[in-house]
Amino acid sequence: MSNFKKQFLKWFWIIFAIGVVAILLIFWMITKGWLGYLPPLDELQNPKNKYATEVYSSDMQVLGSYYRTENRVGVQYTDISPYMIDALISTEDVRFYKHSGVDSKALFRAIIMLGQAGGGSTLTQQLSKQLYSPKANNIFERALQKPIEWVIAVQLERLYSKEEIILMYLNQFDFLYNAVGIKQAAQVYFNTTPADLKIEQAAMLVGMCKNPALYNPIRRPERALNRRNTVLSQMEKNHCITKQERDSLQQLPLELDYHSVDHKQGLAPYLREYLRLILTATEPKEENYSQWNKQQYKIDKQMWDENPLYGFCQKYRKPDGTPYDLYNDGLRIYTTIDSRMQQYAEEAVSEHIQYLQERFFKEKAKSKTAPFSRQIKQKDIDAIMQRSIKQTERYRLMKKAGKTEEEIMEAFNTPQEMQIFSYKGIIDTILTPLDSIRWQKYFLRCGFMSMDPHSGHVKAYVGGPNFANFQYDMVNVGRRQVGSTVKPYIYTLAMDEGMWPCDTTSYVPVTLIDGNGVEWTPKESHKVAEEDIGKTVNLTWGLAQSSNWISAYLMSMFTPEQLVKTMRSFGIKGQLDPVVSLCLGPCEVSVAEMVEAYTTFANKGIRVEPLYVTRIENNSGNVLATFTPQTHEIISEQTAYKMIYMLRNVVDHGTGVRSRIKYGLKMPMGGKTGTSQNNSDGWFMSFTPSLVSGCWVGGEDRAIHFDNMADGQGANTSLPIVALYLQKVMADSELGYSDDEQFDIPKWFDPYAGCQ
Repeated sequence: MSNFKKQFLKWFWIIFAIGVVAILLIFWMITKGWLGYLPPLDELQNPKNKYATEVYSSDMQVLGSYYRTENRVGVQYTDISPYMIDALISTEDVRFYKHSGVDSKALFRAIIMLGQAGGGSTLTQQLSKQLYSPKANNIFERALQKPIEWVIAVQLERLYSKEEIILMYLNQFDFLYNAVGIKQAAQVYFNTTPADLKIEQAAMLVGMCKNPALYNPIRRPERALNRRNTVLSQMEKNHCITKQERDSLQQLPLELDYHSVDHKQGLAPYLREYLRLILTATEPKEENYSQWNKQQYKIDKQMWDENPLYGFCQKYRKPDGTPYDLYNDGLRIYTTIDSRMQQYAEEAVSEHIQYLQERFFKEKAKSKTAPFSRQIKQKDIDAIMQRSIKQTERYRLMKKAGKTEEEIMEAFNTPQEMQIFSYKGIIDTILTPLDSIRWQKYFLRCGFMSMDPHSGHVKAYVGGPNFANFQYDMVNVGRRQVGSTVKPYIYTLAMDEGMWPCDTTSYVPVTLIDGNGVEWTPKESHKVAEEDIGKTVNLTWGLAQSSNWISAYLMSMFTPEQLVKTMRSFGIKGQLDPVVSLCLGPCEVSVAEMVEAYTTFANKGIRVEPLYVTRIENNSGNVLATFTPQTHEIISEQTAYKMIYMLRNVVDHGTGVRSRIKYGLKMPMGGKTGTSQNNSDGWFMSFTPSLVSGCWVGGEDRAIHFDNMADGQGANTSLPIVALYLQKVMADSELGYSDDEQFDIPKWFDPYAGCQ
């Protein structure tokens, strides 16, 4: 051997030895945590997975989820199709069950072939990258990450079974379009569950694992199809499917059933948003409420003290003592909503609101004050619009940037390209920001809720006509004047004090004296024939016809304070001024409070608070809390029977008769229509033996309303929504509701007993 060869071999082995020692030293430093980031053992044993919280209906349909950046929902290994497992291993790590985190054979092949024979990363290495490697900014950072991932992969293999590693990988992978994890991916791309994925569907999803952006089935369907077919070939090569199966499956198109994930879409978005606010609420502090909003502080404080759901994330703590994070802790929230009934409610709102909207546009077509009433003065319109401008994000940002009022108003009056909402689709147009605010005000708003009067379970909740464009919740957040739907409270007070439905009085105007000594004589809401004045009528007739005179007559027997106390007992929490006119409903109440109040009539005098959630579990399925309805005995059973009799007359012969004549509802039902002054608010409250439903319809501002009573009254705006909903519910035999169900009233009860 020549001297040159000897020297060459000498230095070759020296350099080789140094390289080996250097590599071993690097790995030793990584394991010690001296080089790069190596997560501690307890974190490897319990990876900090961030899972979205899911919201379920009572019939176990997923209504939606809460998350910050990643909509990841974990599943169990047994809930994943075996096709998905086979496709993943065949394509990403065929020697998965033979290595301990690092596949030296595959790694050596990748180095020798310069990556052209496939990558050297195992599934476990890919998982370690998902869990612990931030995005590298350059090739040098990535080169350092690789050995760290190898060390972590070996640690993971020691701590977890192969099935657990596959599960973590599939629960972690981001399949784009807010589909993080296999459960969301199956839902987004195929509208199915991981367990029900077909072979070709599983192959497409596994194909995305190589590069989801490159093999995006929405934007690059041809590449996704070719990649899917490559996965199928790998499955055949790995003996997971036969050659015949591979050939037939490769002929199939992608056949996506794409469903985008957006919290503004899906069933019950208003309820989901309400629950989000309730669950994440913090303890109310009086100093954080302005002087005019002190009543809201009292309401919130009562909720914090008495409602375990209010502030749940703060009140309930994880084992480590930290509060629950609604967006990362993977909670499972089981609501009382029935997905079918919710669907019917949303359909009923959509159908009738769009009909009303056409009528509203028609009425306002030639009005210079539109969408405001013709009765409104221009200075009042200007004040409303100015207030609306100041509530916009555009105004706040410009004000923050130091712009003057003149500059801001110039911007609001400068035309620009924009998109505006319509029920026929989004419209591309050119408008000034001020005109776009005015356009948005054209659209009528609504609130609808339906609940079981015995269990308190809320079955349907619709806070507005379209959550994507009108997010203000008119079930629990908004409050509007209730009009004549308040009248059952004064009648209840009278019945509880010993009066009967058959008691009579003269049909004449009634003058009362308010607290300031001023006379108050309410007008009837309809024209009264001269020959009818002075006739003898009973209280049943008075409520059925929603007579203001009869309500004033009853009010004359009691003090305003007594009526306030009665309404409080019914669960009305907002501002109630003790004035004689309260008997006609000038007070502002939420739909949820009104529905809760009317459960008293259907439930033998016992008011049931709405129950939105039955239980909450953690991401392991352990129950953290269960919730039961709160009940309050308000009136006697006999008083409840009297009110049922009178309120049924409202539906059968009075202002609510349209539900019988036009919509053909046959079940026993009580109810009350309501219309506030100038038709600003339209209401209908109803109850059957098993359901209490309430609806409000009106404009964003009280100055926006129909100018004619025929279109603007509650019997035309709100009653049809309730009626359409009940039609759909009764037609669905699987729900268990029946036209034949009767109110549980004993045979001995006689509504005329007190008048004989």
